[in-house]
Amino acid sequence: MQFTLDDLKRILLESAGADESVDLDGDILDRRWDELGYESLALLETGSRIEREHGISLDESEVADAHTPRELLAIVNTQLATTAAA
Repeated sequence: MQFTLDDLKRILLESAGADESVDLDGDILDRRWDELGYESLALLETGSRIEREHGISLDESEVADAHTPRELLAIVNTQLATTAAA
């Protein structure tokens, strides 16, 4: 199973909403979270929702250190692959 950018955008919108000045449909993979209007608390909530939906456990410090959607996607997909292989 692959966690996609569309999955991430859906969870971001459900858990933290969106800044009206930010177009999440644009090229956001390498934009910093603060540029997208999200702060660390929103990312922790997003991480918690990902964990619940996908039955995985994410390291909070790794989630907090992910500065862009691309970095968070890599963390989630690595954990999904590790969990699937176990």
